[in-house]
Amino acid sequence: MARTEVTMPKLGESVMEATITSWLVEEGDKIEMDQPLVEIATDKVDSEVPSPFSGILVKKIFANGQVVKIGEAFALIETETNAKIEEEPVKNIPDTNKNGSNGIKIEQKELVSSEIKTAIISKSDTSRFYSPLVKTIAVKENISVQELETISGTGLDGRVTKQDILSYIEKGKSSGTKTVVKKEIQVQEKKNVEKEMANEKPAISISGNDQIIEMDRMRKLIASHMVMSKHTSPHVTSFVEADVTNLVRWRDKVKAEFENKYGEKLTYTPMLIEAVVQAIKEFPGVNASVDGDKIIIKGRINIGMAAALPSGNLIVPVIKNADQMNLFGLTKAVNDLAGRAKKGKLLPDEVADGTYTVSNVGTFGNVMGTPIINQPQVAILALGAIRKRPAVIETDDGDVIAIRNMMFLSHSYDHRVVDGALGGMFVRRVADLLENFDVNRPI
Repeated sequence: MARTEVTMPKLGESVMEATITSWLVEEGDKIEMDQPLVEIATDKVDSEVPSPFSGILVKKIFANGQVVKIGEAFALIETETNAKIEEEPVKNIPDTNKNGSNGIKIEQKELVSSEIKTAIISKSDTSRFYSPLVKTIAVKENISVQELETISGTGLDGRVTKQDILSYIEKGKSSGTKTVVKKEIQVQEKKNVEKEMANEKPAISISGNDQIIEMDRMRKLIASHMVMSKHTSPHVTSFVEADVTNLVRWRDKVKAEFENKYGEKLTYTPMLIEAVVQAIKEFPGVNASVDGDKIIIKGRINIGMAAALPSGNLIVPVIKNADQMNLFGLTKAVNDLAGRAKKGKLLPDEVADGTYTVSNVGTFGNVMGTPIINQPQVAILALGAIRKRPAVIETDDGDVIAIRNMMFLSHSYDHRVVDGALGGMFVRRVADLLENFDVNRPI
């Protein structure tokens, strides 16, 4: 038997650390290979870390709430596997079995000081989320909470990443005392306005039959992101009705052959995304972000597809470089991401860097919706349910009424940079592409 380290696996190119939110096993438990050991959280996604081998958990190196760097050991398992052996007791490791603050023994005074300062930032009056690494850097560089909130974030939900704060430091934390003071005043004014708005909210009465449910971590993030988006972007929504009869007929005709040939079930979602990608190529202004008074037209087309989780929460996995995929590639990506999203198996990089989002509200039987923009994007398209309805058809012999497959497309966009003409023409073009789908198209 030997003691083997379990290290934090690579979670994506842009992820350097993860926070342990919950241990799923206890010291002394027998562990099977691929059995989940801990639940972790990053700035982008929550997931589980499985054990790479079987054995007995002999030590938790990190406790709940602590941050572990990628490649760093977080547990010791007694196993016969030929892996990295612990010849000597691990040094400078927080001991979760000894008494002390939170059950952790910390010997270095600088670490204690840093943790105290970081805790102050964590408990400050701010609803914005900062990763432990960002807060540590802020403490080291003497960046106040007020100043931290002025930094534009490029991470998920507009969060400040490690690169964001390092770039901010390189450019100079401020251009003089006046700038810092001005920013702090603006932040304080914003808080005052939000406080006044909060005071105007009606009081909520609670009776004995009411049920009070505490929001989980993901729901809190979603709530914050949605409110931030409505405060950031003036939303406008355009609606178009599309006759997708040709698309429905083609799918019904080829879906069995498609699955036999490619091993993937053909749903409407990749077919609809294909039309969205083509429309983005023709109207790139909707594939953008806003940086102050600058509009950034994205060179890549990364389509986010909003997916509902069994818990009722929402996650948006991203199909990277969707414009470089054919229908089979899109189908495979949609099925893979949607399947792993339901199982909580998405990697952090797979929910990052989206440039445009679609939300298929039709899967819930909804005919239309008014989706909220997924910041820092500038537009989002809701796909309604496909339903058979009587419709007027123009023929050479005159107008006739026929049963057609119809659906609504709801396009919400940021009116700061996307005007009604662009937003309306884009969604109309998506509808045209769907209506003119080639029923004789080969698979």
